[in-house]
Parts: sequence; structure tokens; C-alpha cells
Amino acid sequence: MKFLDQAKIYVKSGNGGDGAVAFRREKYIEFGGPDGGDGGRGGDIIFEAVDNLNTLIDFRYTQHFRAKKGQNGSGANKTGANAENICIKVPIGTQIFSEDKETLLADLNKKGKKIVLCRGGDGGFGNTRFKSSTNRAPRHADKGWPGEERWVWLRLKLIADVGLVGLPNAGKSTFLSVASAARPKIADYPFTTLHPQLGMVRLSPTEEFVLTDIPGLIEGAHEGNGLGDRFLGHVERCSMLLHLIDATSDDVVNNWKIIRNELESYQTELANKREVIGLNKTDLLTPEEILQKQKELEQASGHKVFLLSGATHNGVKEILFYLQNYITKYKQDIILKSKHFSPI
Repeated sequence: MKFLDQAKIYVKSGNGGDGAVAFRREKYIEFGGPDGGDGGRGGDIIFEAVDNLNTLIDFRYTQHFRAKKGQNGSGANKTGANAENICIKVPIGTQIFSEDKETLLADLNKKGKKIVLCRGGDGGFGNTRFKSSTNRAPRHADKGWPGEERWVWLRLKLIADVGLVGLPNAGKSTFLSVASAARPKIADYPFTTLHPQLGMVRLSPTEEFVLTDIPGLIEGAHEGNGLGDRFLGHVERCSMLLHLIDATSDDVVNNWKIIRNELESYQTELANKREVIGLNKTDLLTPEEILQKQKELEQASGHKVFLLSGATHNGVKEILFYLQNYITKYKQDIILKSKHFSPI
């Protein structure tokens, strides 16, 4: 299945049904009069977040969604049937923007969350509604109200616990394949990862978290260099970042600074997320070289630097348990805050 994280679609709710003009005249019934029924409601356009989708590829082939019109009213005061709603299922983490791509209309960030984006039009009144003491035989009925229509942009931001960032060929795909059951493309040339990859890391029956690998960033990505920084949106919702750095690089500190600058240029909140640094591919260096580069990185970043190798699996378990402990504590803090929150 191809990955698509952005799509433009057209949605239109149904028009309301027309009210009816009808009169009742039956033999042996003394009083007749108007008995036209109301029209039915048009169908709504509803968006729902579901957990069995992780791409917007379906919207590349189906871009127009139109709900049906409500049925017209009829005689004997019969109200027309309401039209069925159209429920559009999208992946969890989908945001809905107006046509200007800036105005956020909805953020479907939880399973089962729904939003009625376009409401169907109300049905028109039949002539029975207009009967009065001065107008015994009204010959007027309302047309149904029109539905709503609009073009919208869908933008997917994957829901993951840990975002994997780094320069191209830092070993992110190899690490993802070792840490989870994901099978991303792995090769010895840059930009083998062209779209985000998700992997479930299971350390025990009760300990698991979601890890996402985004395409490699290069210097000037926020200006459109390389693949740009559009995919950074997929790590905005992560609770922390795992920054992998190629230990075979001549200047590991500069590599770390390049990614930090791109994160800050994209969004300050993203750059302020908890960052864990991993010096990868240590199996290709001597112990002296490893310790020297680890020391340089720790002095520059002010954080502990983990040593690991995706190829030999050295240090992988240690850093995964460290990530799991942080995520568990992070989620517990969120639960405690929600329990103690009291609206003003």
C-alpha cells in the first residue's frame, strides 16, 4: 500500500426535501383541507477516525463525496424520509483544513472521534404548516434547504510515541527493523526511506510503544532541500525524539547541530521535545574513536549519548528500555493531570 499523507477532497451534504402541496377531500368526511407533509433532511458528511488505516491513499482515487437529498413530503401529512449520512473513515491523526490549507477545522486524534463537517439541509414545510384561521386552503409549500459544500484538505500526522530523526544513512531504517517487526527498505545510499514508517516495539507482554522513522533530513530541509521537512509533521505528536547519528561521520557534533537547526526552523515546540541521542554504527570504529566521539557529543548536547549498533544489535535493548521507561512515566503524568484538572 502506498503512503499518502495529504489529499484534497470535495464534500457536499444533501439538500432537504421539498414540502408538499396537497388537499384532503374524502366522501362522507365533513371537513377536508390541506394535508401536505414536510420534506426530509438531507444527509450529513461525517468524518470518523479509525485505527485500521495509516494512509490517505484512498482519497487519491475518490475525491468527491456527495450525500443524497431528503425525500419530498407527500399527501396525508406524510413527511419525507431523511437521507442517509455519509461517514468518511480516516486514519487516527488526520487533520481537516479548509481550502486555504491554514484554517484547522477538525483534528481527529483519537480512535472513534467524529466530526459533522457538513450538515444536511432541513426539509421544507408542507402546506399544512401554513393553515390558519384566515388561510384555510394554503397553496404554498417550502423548498428544502440546501446542504453545505466545500473543498477541504486532509493532512495525516501519524500517532507515535517516539520519533526517529537523523541525517540520511544514519541507520534509522536498520534500527527500526531491529527494534520492531517493521521491514523498511534498507540500502547503502541516501534517502532509501521516502515516506514515514511505523513499527511496534514490544519489550514484554505489558510494555510496548510505537516508533516512527521519517525520511532523512539534510541541511536546509526547511527551505526545501532534499525531501524537505514536510514529514516532520509526523513526529509533532510524539512524546520524545530519538536522534541517531552516524558514528563513522567525520564531525558528529556538526551532524547533531544540523538536525537541531532543522527542528527549530520547523517548529519550536518540536525542538523542545525530550531528545535521546544514539551514536549508531559503533561496530565500525575502534573503542578509542567511539569514546572520543561520545565525549564530544555529550559536551555539545549536555545529554547522555547512547552507544549502539543496528547491525550487531549492541546497545539496542538498553536504549529501548530507556525509551519505554520515559514513555510510561510520560503517560502516567498525563493521566494524573487529567484527573486533577477541574474546569473553571
